[in-house]
Amino acid sequence: MNEEFAFEYLVREDDQCERIDKFLGGVISDASRTTIQKMLALNLVKVNDVFVKPSHKIRIGDLIEYDELPLTEQDIVAENIPLDIVYEDNDVLVVNKPSGMVVHPAPGHYSGTLVNALLYHFQSLSGTSGTLRPGIVHRIDKDTSGVLMVAKTDFAHQALQAELKQKTTKRVYKALIEGVILNQAGTIDAPIGRDRFDRKKMAVADNGKPAITHFTVLERFKDNTFIECRLETGRTHQIRVHMAYIGHPLVGDYIYGSKKQKADFGQYLHAETIGFTHPVNGRWLEFSVPLPLEFKAKIELLRNY
Repeated sequence: MNEEFAFEYLVREDDQCERIDKFLGGVISDASRTTIQKMLALNLVKVNDVFVKPSHKIRIGDLIEYDELPLTEQDIVAENIPLDIVYEDNDVLVVNKPSGMVVHPAPGHYSGTLVNALLYHFQSLSGTSGTLRPGIVHRIDKDTSGVLMVAKTDFAHQALQAELKQKTTKRVYKALIEGVILNQAGTIDAPIGRDRFDRKKMAVADNGKPAITHFTVLERFKDNTFIECRLETGRTHQIRVHMAYIGHPLVGDYIYGSKKQKADFGQYLHAETIGFTHPVNGRWLEFSVPLPLEFKAKIELLRNY
């Protein structure tokens, strides 16, 4: 997929082949007809690597690539939102993001994001990801808590992104899953792409991108397991998709797991540790943050049960 586009979809035999504007209305369920027309007009949609008009008729086997309608700088405002800063120097920040906070503004989430808070608290943030995502090197889901790297300079941003690409960044997560895993440890090596049946979800797919998750069992309960996950790659929803794929979705994950176990604050997934080489002085830095109180309380409840 072209790096400038965030999403892709391969048209299948069971899809209804129609005009691209109507088809995208099914792909992006929360986008209005006006939004889709704007996306096409701004060349945010390609079919088989070619920009198309709204009337273009899709065919089975077409690869559709698209991106969200960009926000304007006027949509991004500084907001006095408290931040839990784990580390700060002249080049980088490490932030402990709470569950429920979106990382950067996007359609439907214009305020209350990490970026809104960063703009209020810091004068210098990198512009490598554009004026709408200042400082953002990588993301974690809205309902996932834990540590994130933030770049203050463009040089630091590019260096940290290169580390992620080279798979030298250390990322350790804690997760609570449904069911009991009997193996003490394992590796899930399964490519991830768009779900062919629900285009707003990800899934293990033959035509997806390589994705590798290593897990270790920390504690077993009657109907659940507490695990540690180490990411070798960083695909969208990777841990959530991989654990659901092996039959053990995250507790509280109403998208990939059981809707009846939905948690008030989201899925029980916490980015506990981040480790990276400092982009300027070359020192290895590693930071860990404790589980949120809700997560700790759930573990204690299961232990007592």
